[in-house]
Amino acid sequence: MSDTGAARRARLREYQEQLLERMQAAKSGSGAPIQQLGLQVGGTRYLLDLLEAGEIVAPVPPVRVPLTVPWYLGLANVRGTLVGVVDLARYLGEDGAAGAGPATRMITFAPVLGVNCALLAERVFGLRQASGMTRDGDALVDADGQRWTPLSLAALVREPRFLDVTQPPEPQ
Repeated sequence: MSDTGAARRARLREYQEQLLERMQAAKSGSGAPIQQLGLQVGGTRYLLDLLEAGEIVAPVPPVRVPLTVPWYLGLANVRGTLVGVVDLARYLGEDGAAGAGPATRMITFAPVLGVNCALLAERVFGLRQASGMTRDGDALVDADGQRWTPLSLAALVREPRFLDVTQPPEPQ
């Protein structure tokens, strides 16, 4: 066993313990400040609840599914599970599709949401301390003046439009 392997396992164990503490604090309504995952989709920075986000993975080229809406990019195999890949920028009506640059990542939905889906993000910023931000309308502003928009994946999967990826029939 190498030192790097042992160090990696120790970091993973520490991360799991911290995550468990945060989850328990969230359930009890006390304790650790809430941290969220920061990501950029289109021209907007979003904050995702860690309990709603699954894995962050390098983009897997999706296989296009016929007769689906343009924002539904297709199906991708993520660690043996088929997930639907969504271009959230296009879904929200922003111009252009998510770019496939070196920082592009897919964020899968947490299994608890019951939807095998992933969002394409141009960039993942990592954990953000939402409790240290100030509210400005519907957004949060961090100490550097960056605006962050909270995004609930649980609310997203309850939207009928998000769940229906079929292309509407052409008018005759």
